[in-house]
Order: sequence, then structure tokens, then C-alpha cells
Amino acid sequence: MTVRVVLVDDHEMVIEGLKAMLAPFGDRVEVVGEAVGAEKAMAVIVDLQPDIVLCDVRMQGASGLDLCREIRKRDPQRKVILLSVYDDEQYLFQAMRVGASGYLLKGISSDELVRQLEGVHAGSTAIDAGLAARAAETAARLQSDQFWPGARHGLTQRESEILSLVVTGLSNRGIAGKLVIGEETVKTHLSSIYRKLGVSDRTSAAATALREGIFR
Repeated sequence: MTVRVVLVDDHEMVIEGLKAMLAPFGDRVEVVGEAVGAEKAMAVIVDLQPDIVLCDVRMQGASGLDLCREIRKRDPQRKVILLSVYDDEQYLFQAMRVGASGYLLKGISSDELVRQLEGVHAGSTAIDAGLAARAAETAARLQSDQFWPGARHGLTQRESEILSLVVTGLSNRGIAGKLVIGEETVKTHLSSIYRKLGVSDRTSAAATALREGIFR
């Protein structure tokens, strides 16, 4: 049975690339629609009623995680696979928490992508094999409390490191210099930290970190 898929990404070039990857498998997977950006996606999904929504994790505005949460809220049976360049188990954990049926990396081959789409359509969960192995190790560390501060709030190890420097009062430039990364990278991590902690600025993030006992 052909799997009907809607593609969502905020870069049209990525969508065209996915369509090209899936085109040779038209008897198994049919791309029935697409949306550039999460804001336009829900109308397309409601109209076309696909079996699976394949969307990027990080997009301008609403993220793929936000979109997945909204899709599942409206229709708990709708399946969503998140596709990402981020080889990070914390993103996988977040994906599972919002009800995604899979988390795959953008380096996936066309054969494997089709196989995973068919598997999810049949009721299984699609997770990159290498990421799944690391996630199992991470879960074991979580159970034994051997983990970095903020992990239970969904922060990655790097985000936890940056948040600790925010708490000490360092500026973006100071953080970038200390960690030997670019200021834009710091800003990207801070945006993710704010979203995960439910705050809008560094002062609130620092206050939440102290209040929640992430750092003392």
C-alpha cells in the first residue's frame, strides 16, 4: 500500500531534494503535498490527510517539535517523523515527548528513508540506529543520575554549559570567547534554551536555572 506523505521544511530546496530522493519509489511512497514553513503546514495537512508528515526539526518561527505537538493534539492518529541535521539524543527525547513516530537524520539514504516511512506506516518507530544506541546509554545515565545539569529539562550538554555561563553573568561575546565558538552559535543555543525553559530572555533563563536547581 502506497504511503502518502506531506513534506514540511522552511527551505524549498530541501523539499525539492526530498522529492527527488523519493521519486524513484513512487509505487511505495507518494508525496501528496508540501509546505514551506510550519505556519503553512497545518492547512496542507488538514486538506490532504497524509499518512505521515515528514518535517524538519528546526525551522524559522514554529519548530518541527511545535508542529508535531499541534498535529498530534488535533489528530492523535496522525504520524509525524522529524528529520534533522542534529545528531543529538536530546532532540530525539524531545521528539518522543511531543508524540513523533520517528527521528531521522538528513544524511539518510533514499532506500533507508523509504523503508522507515513504510515501517512507521505499519506501526513501528523510526530512529536513526546510531542515535538510538547513544540514547539508550543516555537513558541509563539518567536513571543513575549521572548526567549534566539541565538534562531533565531537555537541555543538551552544550546548552547546559552555555546556561551555566549565563548564570555567572557572561555576555554572548564572553561566552563565545570562553567556549571558542561564534557569537551567532551562542545566540542559536540561547534561543533553544529559552524555548525549552519557557522564558524569553537571559535574565529569566538564569532565574529559572537557579529556581529549578539546575545550578546552585
